[in-house]
Amino acid sequence: MSKAIIKTEKGDMTVEFFDNDAPKAVANFKKLAKEGFYDGVSFHRVISDFMVQTGCPNSKDGASGMPGTGGPGYKIDCETTGANQHHDRGVLSMAHAGRNTGGSQFFICHSRTNTAHLDGVHTVFGKAVENVDLVDDIRQGDKILSIEIIED
Repeated sequence: MSKAIIKTEKGDMTVEFFDNDAPKAVANFKKLAKEGFYDGVSFHRVISDFMVQTGCPNSKDGASGMPGTGGPGYKIDCETTGANQHHDRGVLSMAHAGRNTGGSQFFICHSRTNTAHLDGVHTVFGKAVENVDLVDDIRQGDKILSIEIIED
């Protein structure tokens, strides 16, 4: 199972990817991370006891677009039939504006309390396995410094 370290202004969080359940989403995330796409993006949407969302290039300093509306310039298909498609605490899931419209934006869930309705709608592609409590400390405007991909 491959992993990543998401380095933020609030600390580092290690995530494991669900390579078998969401191979397209995982490959896309790794590609973007290795290219530095996520470096400097902000958490542009934070909803208490729900999730923190990031991955929009329009949230970087100096960007001209509206945060939350940008992407990598292409779309990827949803993958919602795998075994790990449950929006639990620490889960990484693809944000989208409708089925098969995801690209770079993703969110991390605070808890299962307000996220069960997302199962089968958004692609779960990983889960925080170290320092998951960091998700509770993230505020709107906090930045991702970099993402380090760790291949097994």
